[in-house]
Amino acid sequence: MRFIGKLIINLIAIAVLAVGGGLGSAWYMVEAGSRLTTRSFGPWTTWVAAGRPDADPYTRAHAARNALLPIASTLELSYLAKTDADGGQLQSVCDYSVTVEGMDGAWWSLAVFDRRGRLIPNAADRYAFNSDSAMREPDGRAVIVAARDARPGNWLPVGGGKITFVLTVQDARMAAAVQMGGAIKTLPTIRKLSCR
Repeated sequence: MRFIGKLIINLIAIAVLAVGGGLGSAWYMVEAGSRLTTRSFGPWTTWVAAGRPDADPYTRAHAARNALLPIASTLELSYLAKTDADGGQLQSVCDYSVTVEGMDGAWWSLAVFDRRGRLIPNAADRYAFNSDSAMREPDGRAVIVAARDARPGNWLPVGGGKITFVLTVQDARMAAAVQMGGAIKTLPTIRKLSCR
């Protein structure tokens, strides 16, 4: 009798571990992806099959869970960054400089969201800059500063804890290079300026 009781307890424990492990690994694959579904370039990560009809189940689940409507990844890619160039978590208590250069001929947009994927409310009603609206330096670079307090030039207001930068690039050549596993050297640099 005691043996059967231990056997039942062990079976229940194994079942709980199996179900928990399966759900945990599925959640991770949908939320963060893997080398099979995502590509990383420094702090920037993209889902390589987003928007394609032959996308894997994890990519489709990621898009559905986050209410994304991506254009085919052969034309446009969205990159997310949750860390700066030095690997530090992006926080609204810090000011960041994002330098966009080397994307001539491509349309791009840079926005900042909270970690739940929501726009950050602000009195300036400013949520993103793109290749058409960003002011340029004399050398052609666009320098965008994300900070709580107003800054001259390209300023994106932030607040409310951890933040995420979302870069959307429409460039078929860059998308093809990512699809083929090539290196991308033109993604923006994220530098921490200061923290409070």
